[in-house]
Formats: sequence, structure tokens, C-alpha cells
Amino acid sequence: MLMPKRVKYRKSQRGRLKGFSKGGNEIAFGEYGLKALESHWITARQIEAGRVALTRFIKKGGKLWVRMFPDKPISKKPAETRMGKGKGAPEFWVAVVKPGRILFELEGVPVDVAKEAMTLASHKLPIFTKFVQREAY
Repeated sequence: MLMPKRVKYRKSQRGRLKGFSKGGNEIAFGEYGLKALESHWITARQIEAGRVALTRFIKKGGKLWVRMFPDKPISKKPAETRMGKGKGAPEFWVAVVKPGRILFELEGVPVDVAKEAMTLASHKLPIFTKFVQREAY
């Protein structure tokens, strides 16, 4: 499971999910990409499920880049706990994804294989996504 080795602060505030992705919104490494069309928190488990679905489909061929990293801790209080007594312990890690962000990149496979692989990965994610290709300059 993806998670940071160390963080400056153990617990973080929730923040807001408005606006578009500031960076990471162009294909940088591969030929094909999966672009987010809405804002959401994507958990480390969902990222891993998408990665496994992609790698299983493309088998040995191609190279894959995961362009998001879960660096935000999400805390939860135990069930049936009264209010107060502080913030709960960190439960899991999420990546904050905004519209326009490239989530996965792929190269070294035909376009139809890449499209099907990205579709399988998108089914593992809680957001609407779009298949994009690198523009030839």
C-alpha cells in the first residue's frame, strides 16, 4: 500500500476540493493517460486496485506510471464514541485529485489495448475519467 515514509504532521485538516488541478495535468512520461474529470479523494487501496488492473491487462508489455500519491492522512474516531476527546487516529491515506489531473500513464502498447486497460483501471476509481493521448508536435 502506498503511504509516505515520514510526514511533518501526523494529522491534517480536511481542506477543500474546489478548482482545477494546478500541476500534473499533461502527459509527461508515456503515450496514453487517464485524466480525472472531477474532484475526489482517492485512497491508497483504490490506487493499488487500479494499478493491478492495468498491469494485469497489459501483461508483460508496456510501462506504467502512477501519477498520484496518497500523502494526506484521514483520521477517524472509533464507532460509538462520544463527542469530544480530540481528533481520531489516522486510519488511511488519500491522494487529493482535482479535475485535469493525469492519474495513470502508459506506453509501449497499442492504442486499443491502452484504451481497454485504462477503462478497467477507471472502474476501480470513484470518479469520472477520460482516456487521453499525447499530442504529436
